[in-house]
Amino acid sequence: MDGKMLARIGAIMFVAVAITATAIELTRKDDAPTSSPMPQLRPATDPLRDAQRSCQQLGQAAANDAECLRVWAETRDRFLGKTPTPTAPLTPEGR
Repeated sequence: MDGKMLARIGAIMFVAVAITATAIELTRKDDAPTSSPMPQLRPATDPLRDAQRSCQQLGQAAANDAECLRVWAETRDRFLGKTPTPTAPLTPEGR
């Protein structure tokens, strides 16, 4: 056999497999979910996101703002999947 004949056989086999896969896909019945769409995982209004927006609007001044630094730390921890560590409340003697 020469190269042309092998190429033709390969092309015919490819087309046959493609037609078979298409026929199987078209005759397969889809199991449509009967349940409602997935519930939202987060509340509609996320206070952390609102704080991020306000820090974004501060621009360069946010780098020196303690509240923005706290928000960014919380965002980073949420992204990395870390559980927030409880902080001890400041007492007048502990300052």
